[in-house]
Amino acid sequence: MSLDLLDRCEAGQAASSHPGAAGITPQPIGLGACPTLQTARLVLRPHQAGDAEAIAASLSDYAVARMLARVPLPFHVADARDWLATLPRQRGWALAVTREATHVGCVHLELRHGRYHLGYWLNRAVWGQGIGGEAVAAALAAFRIALPEAVVHSGVFADNPASLALQARLGFAVTGCADVYSRARGRMVTHLETRLDPAACA
Repeated sequence: MSLDLLDRCEAGQAASSHPGAAGITPQPIGLGACPTLQTARLVLRPHQAGDAEAIAASLSDYAVARMLARVPLPFHVADARDWLATLPRQRGWALAVTREATHVGCVHLELRHGRYHLGYWLNRAVWGQGIGGEAVAAALAAFRIALPEAVVHSGVFADNPASLALQARLGFAVTGCADVYSRARGRMVTHLETRLDPAACA
């Protein structure tokens, strides 16, 4: 699940994320337009206005929303439309994950404070089928072609072992932790920060 794709909470990361922070090199802006990608079972494509109802159906599920930082509950179709309206202003890719033409999730690679951040979520109906790993791996492979030297940052809540295992399989390493407020849970939750270095993809 990782970080909230609508308005990620960056508590504990603000200082280290700033382009001028010591040891941080701002990543180049060069992803270009959001692509369409195909895997064995999925098509990842740019989001469309008609995806709002499917997004709302997925994110109004507490089991999904609790693993994201700032998804409100209840989550309405209007909230989904508001998020979709922000996409043209964002720098990065927001890929709709579709299976047999049905929207089942999202993989987001977004440039923030000079660093690329990965976030993702899936409708609970497709959990446990390897869909998340397939979708995220495809997005990262395309990202790596576009920006082979870029570092990717992400993270998971500490009580989300499935997402942490997914990231570990893809080469992410845990780099720290911070308490992040979860709107769905209404409390602070321990969040593990992760990082994927280009060397891990070689």
